[in-house]
This record gives sequence, C-alpha cells and structure tokens, in this order.
Amino acid sequence: MTLPTKPDFDHEKIKQAVKLMFEAIGEDTNRPGLAETPDRVARAFEEIFEGCKYTNEEIAEYNKVLFDNPATGIVVEKIEGPGLNGMCEHHLLPMYDMTVYIGYIPKGKVIGLSKLARIAELCAKRPSLQEKIGMDIAECVQLATGAEDVAVVITAKHGCIQFRGAKKDVITKTAELTGKFLSGSKLRAEFYQLIQGQL
Repeated sequence: MTLPTKPDFDHEKIKQAVKLMFEAIGEDTNRPGLAETPDRVARAFEEIFEGCKYTNEEIAEYNKVLFDNPATGIVVEKIEGPGLNGMCEHHLLPMYDMTVYIGYIPKGKVIGLSKLARIAELCAKRPSLQEKIGMDIAECVQLATGAEDVAVVITAKHGCIQFRGAKKDVITKTAELTGKFLSGSKLRAEFYQLIQGQL
C-alpha cells in the first residue's frame, strides 16, 4: 500500500515568505548567497514537513502491514538516526538527535518493524511539540495494529533551547502511555527496564 498522492506544497508562497523574512532583517535577497535560497527552502520544506500531508489515519493505514502472531509480551523498537528529526512549532527550529522507543502489546498480530520506524518519521515531520509527536505516534500505532496498550518515549535536543534563549545543551524526554502501560505500574516498569538497557 502506498500513501495517497497529495498536491505539493505551495512553493511560490513559501518562496515569497522566505524572501520577505530576509527583507525584514535587512538582507539583500539578490546577493549571490541568498538569491536561490527561497527556492531551496521551498524544496526543503517538501521533505522536512512531509507528515503535514497526511492524517494519522492515513499514516496508520499505509503502515498497516500485519502478521499473525500469538505473542502476548511487549514488543519494543528503538528508532534513531538520519531522517528522524522534528521542527518545533513555537520557533521553527529543529528537534534533533531524536530517539523514539515504541512499545506495544500485540492483539494476535504484530506489525512489520520497518513500519514502526516509518510511523515515527512521518509523525515527526510536522511543525509540532515533542509531546504531541509522542501522542501522534501512539495513536498511529493503535490504529495500525489494533493494540490498545502502547508506550512511546522520545528523547531529543531542541534548537530553540540551544541556539537562542537559554543557550544550553538540554536533552528533553517525554512519555506517552496508553492502556495497561498507563494503568499498570508493573508493565510500565518492565517497559522502562527494557529501554534503559538501550535495546
């Protein structure tokens, strides 16, 4: 299954906005270093914000590759590396060095492991907050697998803290827990123990 074809972003509007931003800070948008930047940014946005094109329901449906399996234990995947980055919706600065741990308890079926990675990547590719990315990933995993019990832990660095304001090297950790991961302390502890072992 493939993601539904969606129109490209409005490249001309993005180019106009980037040019206006440079003009607002007193830059010469015709100088060699900046002349092609609005077009570069417009093309970059197509990749950086790919997740904006799809709803959580569409992301889940696209990644709904399931296999019959009687397993009842926790399935945990650690996702990191190139391609897994976000953009803070408050300052439009990157969330980077991101690691996502996804855990779920199957209900007779398990999802292809590459699909969990793709869900995480698409949910991160939106202007968002780290907490919201975790919520979106959990919802997509629930929709794709039928599992009620999902846990998502994310660690990331934020450009809005490092490059401005506090100017500190800070790692932010968030957790989104549903079902038995939220209500059951023993299961939650087992999940945290698994991810603390760095898988």
